[in-house]
Amino acid sequence: MKSVASAGGEEAQETAAAQRLDKWLWVARFYKQRKLAHDAIVGGHVHLNGQRVKPARLVRCQDELSIVKGDVTFTIVVLQLGKQRGSATVAATLYAESEASCQQRMQQLETRRLERSFTDNAPVQRPDKRQRRHLAQLKSRQFE
Repeated sequence: MKSVASAGGEEAQETAAAQRLDKWLWVARFYKQRKLAHDAIVGGHVHLNGQRVKPARLVRCQDELSIVKGDVTFTIVVLQLGKQRGSATVAATLYAESEASCQQRMQQLETRRLERSFTDNAPVQRPDKRQRRHLAQLKSRQFE
């Protein structure tokens, strides 16, 4: 009987040192809702140790995660497991982003900022009635 109890105790310690991936992503504030974290994992936007995984996969300390959100890719190492969702400062202590990932994100941010500065030809406000009428006339002339 004691061997069965100790085996169960070891299993409890094993699960205590691990956490579901979708829950960890939610606790670490990468996604606002656990369902969004689940959908991102199922969609292949999150990789654990270089492999595509399921949302129920257990994440442990020192695991490497690659998270793609839009154009931004985060490569992080899990430092701690969270018990509950807290503030952003507490969430930032749960992981460490790699230096290469941080530099790549900053470079992408700078590139987008420069692209936006060159394409700022958009009008400041919407056209009024007279300007809309004039635009409509111009467009109708193009098709004649």
